[in-house]
Order: sequence, then structure tokens, then C-alpha cells
Amino acid sequence: MSQSTDVMEKIVALCRRRGFIFGSSEIYGGIGGFWDYGPLGCELKRNIKEAWWSDMVRNPPIGPKGVEFQMVGVDCSIIMNPKVWEASGHVGGFSDPMRDCKECKLRYRSDYLIKIFLVQVDEIPKESTIHSALDKIAGKTAAVSLLVDAAPGTSAADHGPAIKRAMGARKVQIVTIPQSDMPPFSLIYWIIDGKNYFMPSQYVGTSMKDMLNCPNCGGELTDPRAFNLMFQTYVGALQEASNIAYLRPETAQGIFANFKNVMDSSRVKIPFGIAQMGKAFRNEINPRNYTFRSREFEQMEIEFFCKGDEFCKAGEVTPIEWWEFWRDVRINWYKSLGLKSEHLRPRNQTKEELAHYSKACTDIEYLFPFSDEPQELEGVAHRGTFDLTQHQTHSGKDMTYFDDETRERFTPTVIEPSAGADRFTLAVICEAYSYDESRASPEFMRFHPRLAPIKAAVFPLVAKDGLPEIAEPIYREIKKHFPAQYDAKQSIGKRYARMDEAGTPFCFTIDGQSKEDSTVTVRNRDDASQIRIDKSRCLEYLREQLRL
Repeated sequence: MSQSTDVMEKIVALCRRRGFIFGSSEIYGGIGGFWDYGPLGCELKRNIKEAWWSDMVRNPPIGPKGVEFQMVGVDCSIIMNPKVWEASGHVGGFSDPMRDCKECKLRYRSDYLIKIFLVQVDEIPKESTIHSALDKIAGKTAAVSLLVDAAPGTSAADHGPAIKRAMGARKVQIVTIPQSDMPPFSLIYWIIDGKNYFMPSQYVGTSMKDMLNCPNCGGELTDPRAFNLMFQTYVGALQEASNIAYLRPETAQGIFANFKNVMDSSRVKIPFGIAQMGKAFRNEINPRNYTFRSREFEQMEIEFFCKGDEFCKAGEVTPIEWWEFWRDVRINWYKSLGLKSEHLRPRNQTKEELAHYSKACTDIEYLFPFSDEPQELEGVAHRGTFDLTQHQTHSGKDMTYFDDETRERFTPTVIEPSAGADRFTLAVICEAYSYDESRASPEFMRFHPRLAPIKAAVFPLVAKDGLPEIAEPIYREIKKHFPAQYDAKQSIGKRYARMDEAGTPFCFTIDGQSKEDSTVTVRNRDDASQIRIDKSRCLEYLREQLRL
């Protein structure tokens, strides 16, 4: 077991034991890809969503060149007219080619089953060669396993870094295998769905289907079949084709569909944004990595509307400048809430990765303990006019904007910061997880105070001698303003340990000295340091500290 895997297992165990996250419907054996948030997890996720809404919607940042803008919110229905998803491209285009194992019945995406073999090559192929070949046979987002043979005088470590650089942003795993297990071809070639690419002429047409078996058991795989990722349901009394509807796979389309409604009812002026938080659903084939890839998840999305390049006057903020602005705002927001470590790694997508309508996109990624590669928390995309144009074409409704000052009519350009509330919650948990053997409980959570589920705890040292009478009024005053707990059971060390595991920043302890001089002990979660303050200052002290 790797160290990172061991850490992830400890995090999952702590989350289950302390009530952050439970498997959905556990008493019936659970259901894959669905999760429930317990008392502490519910508060943590709510704090994250409230921080996002406060910082992005109620009090949005000042834009480039000092430009102020409006941000408004919507809360759209989960089930929409199916034509919405036809316009967005989800119906008919939101599917993956899947293959099933005939033995163990596991299901895999075909483009995740690509194998690349490198056998005793002296020179790494050019980046353009690798990219064009992968695009041709697997698409731009293929996950690739790369098996590297240690050629005479070299090692896998010699080849690995160069190949990873050539692959650019692609997800590449380097695996070393013995010379005896390598196929007898001394060049690079690709194998997908039993077809060979870049093989020597004497081997063209050779069947390599046996090289593409189930990664789990080695069994034979079925031919690829399309698998739609949207959850289908029916609206109305009859389950017939005319009543088919879908659970939304994203929240963005509700914003686009309401673009004209918002403009007509809110008097917003470009540039402006529309924000939404809400549940989305994707029928993931293999939900995995705890809550990271789930079938039900929550998004925090902004669609920011601005002038296109052709309508910007000299000195006005251009779409690419707005994209850079939102990219930086979102990166700094994560840092401000505790993701300050080297695990936060923003990455600009390459030209090969970008959607055909997109001019730029940054994936804000985080290195979770369950992965060797950073995983996406949020995408900040320059989407051009694609979405509004699509809905105008399919609905027949005008989706343009009329500028009263310039008397120009145009389709706004869209910048989209799209974040996952569940993924950020998981990142916050992983970042906060700490271990210190010198503590009563070695595991503790260093949540940013703004996100901590419980802000303070109040303890009478013993449940007698008049100490509860001092502690209870302090607790009642604090809980009027902040989530707080009162605990008078077990030793003070165990009570501190419980609060450390919950990530509570401050504990106020009332002891015998409190009766003498009206002071209480304040313990800091992060370093276990203690100071004494007057009991009348508990709420004031907490307010000061939580402004950090």
C-alpha cells in the first residue's frame, strides 16, 4: 500500500466515524456513486457554498481596469424541456464508447483501454506525431497507460519524463514491465479496439485483440457500445417516447435558457454574470475515488456575459482579459480558503484539448491522495458565443443583447467559471487532514476558520463546583452568532481530541481559576497553544480570530 493510499483510507475512515460523509442508503448495502453528508459534512459543504455565494454573487470582485459589474442568481429546475439538451449537444453527443468484461462484468470506457508500447527506441517521437495519432484513434481526452521497456543501457526513468513532456496535458501512467513480456516490435505503436497503428509493414493486419483484455481479470471484452451519461426519466402518466425527459447533467444550461428572462426582469447591463448552485446528475460508468466522481453532485457555476472582440472599443476590457481575470479570481479564492499547498495546480488546456468553440480554458486542479496526477476542481472557460447561439437556433427565440449606448445588437461572449462543490469539499478535507502523534487524538482537521463546521466549543472542566453555571451563559452567547458545542463529559483531553477531529478552531475551558479571576482558557486547534482571557471577551475574541 502506498503512503498516499494509506492517507486516503485514513481520511475516508475519519469522515465515516465523525459524520462527515456516509455511503448513501448504507443499511441496504449502499448504491454506487451516491453519497450522504452527515452532520459535520453538511455544515462544511454549506459553509463552502455560502462562501462562494457571498464572494462571487453578493459581493463580486472588481473587474479589470476597475470595471464594476452586476452578478445575479437563479435557481433552475433539475428537469427541463428535453429540447434544451438537444440544443446543448448532450442528447446524441453526451455518451461514451463502453466495453464490458464477459467474465467479471466490469465496464470500461474504450478510450481508457489504450495501450502504448515502447520497445528499445533510441529517440522519443515528436510531440506533433504523438498528439495527432492519439487524436485520431482516441480523441483529445484519452487516458493513456504507457508501458516502457528498459532498453540496454537505459531505464524506464530515462524514457518516462521525455514521453510525459511529449504527451503534454494528457493523463499518462508510466509502467515498467520486463523485457520478456514486451511484444517483439522495436518501435512505438498504438492498439485500440484490436486495431494496430504505426506497426512495421510485416505486422500490418496482425490481430492484437488479445492485448486488449480486462484490466481487472484479463477476460475478453465486448465490442464498444455507446452509453448515454444522462439519467432518463418520464414526465406524465405514460412511459412513452413523447414523455422522455432527463435529469440535468449540468447547471449551466438553465442559466442560458433564462438569459432573456434575467435581462428583462433585472435591468442588468453587460458586462454581468448569472450564477447558480445546484445538483446535477451523470450516469458515470465507473464512479470512483470516493466522492470525487459521483453520479449525483453539486455545482457552483457562473456564466459571465461580455462584449466580443469586434464590439470592444479602445480601452474596454476584452473577452480574453475577462477570462484571465476570472481565472485568477478563482485560483486566489481557493488559496484564500486554505488550499495553499503545492497540491493546488492550475493548468491551461492545450490547443488539442480545447473544445472547438473555446479560445482558452484553465483547469484548476488539486493533487488528491488517491491519484498520482492532479484532478480538476474547476474549469474556467472562454466559451465564445456558442451556447447562446445554439439556443437561439434551436428555440427560434432572440438571444442577442442590445446596447443602449452604442445602439449595437450582438450575441454576448461567455466566460464560464464552473466549480464542483463536492470536489472542493473533498479537497478541503484532504488539505485539512493532519497527523500528530503527540496529541490525545493524533488525527485532526486544520479547516480554514471560515469553513470549519463548528467554530467553538465550551467546556466546564468538571460538571460540578459551579463551573457549568459559568460555562453555559458563555456557550449560549456564542451560539447566537456561530455554530458551537457544549461538552461536559469525559476528560478534557478526550474533549479536545473530539473537537480536533471535527476541525473546531477554538475551545473555551472554564476551570477552578475561572471562579477566582473570571478568566477562561482558550485553546488553539492548530498548535494546541493556550492563553487566558476574561470570560466577558469570549465572543469578541472569537469574532476577531474568525476574521482571519
